[in-house]
Amino acid sequence: MNDARPIILKIGGSAITDKTGELAAKTEIINRLAEEIKRADLDNLIIVHGGGSFGHPTAVKYGIKDGYKEDPTQKLGFAETHHVMTVLNGLIMDSLIWHEVPAVSIAPSSCFLTENTKITYFDETVLKQYAKMIFTPVFYGDVVLDQKIGFTILSGDQLVSYLALKYDAQKIVIGTDTDGLFDSDPKANPNAKPFKKLNLKELKELQPKLGQAAGIDVTGGMAGKIAELIPAIEAGVHVTITGATKGLSIFRALTGQSVLGTEIEKA
Repeated sequence: MNDARPIILKIGGSAITDKTGELAAKTEIINRLAEEIKRADLDNLIIVHGGGSFGHPTAVKYGIKDGYKEDPTQKLGFAETHHVMTVLNGLIMDSLIWHEVPAVSIAPSSCFLTENTKITYFDETVLKQYAKMIFTPVFYGDVVLDQKIGFTILSGDQLVSYLALKYDAQKIVIGTDTDGLFDSDPKANPNAKPFKKLNLKELKELQPKLGQAAGIDVTGGMAGKIAELIPAIEAGVHVTITGATKGLSIFRALTGQSVLGTEIEKA
């Protein structure tokens, strides 16, 4: 990596797709986020995006997360899930490049292996060279080969936490379809209470109360996302969760300004 500690931006699938549909991208939001990323002008940014209505339905249909069950149709499902994720990734790459961000896509299936769904191997050779030359790497939730169960889903959230720990990230910014964390689903309950700041202890107490995502989500909704983030928070990485669907929230979070959302610190 270059000398600067990275900032990792996770763009949630719920923000850039309609998770109650199938292959339903929100192109206006994708374009605005690309504009905000360009405006932030960071040379130490790593982007990771989720699958939303692209990866999740296919992964569920073929039972990819739970591994290979000696069913040949799962191999087609593995290939299809990877393919639809490259389609969504292509839409994001189109927008980033159109906004003159020197972004390069890195498929996790080409450089990660897991064991019982957890990362055990990462070939970082290409990433390190891209970072040295000040490109902006773009990862995404993907299917990967698993050394115990054949294959599985590597979520964008596990990628974020892994990369943050490996490269001592300055901070993680999570862009979702809500303005941070709430004590109940703000889409269903207009009186849901937002959390502006949380420490690790408070976050762990809140985690069981966090709901599942709308639509199909093979990675466990918000509760699953927080579970993956906890190791990075335990290591002292600052996390900001904010609404990617609202203008300038991601720009402000990336550039260290106050945002409508939840700030999470270890203590």
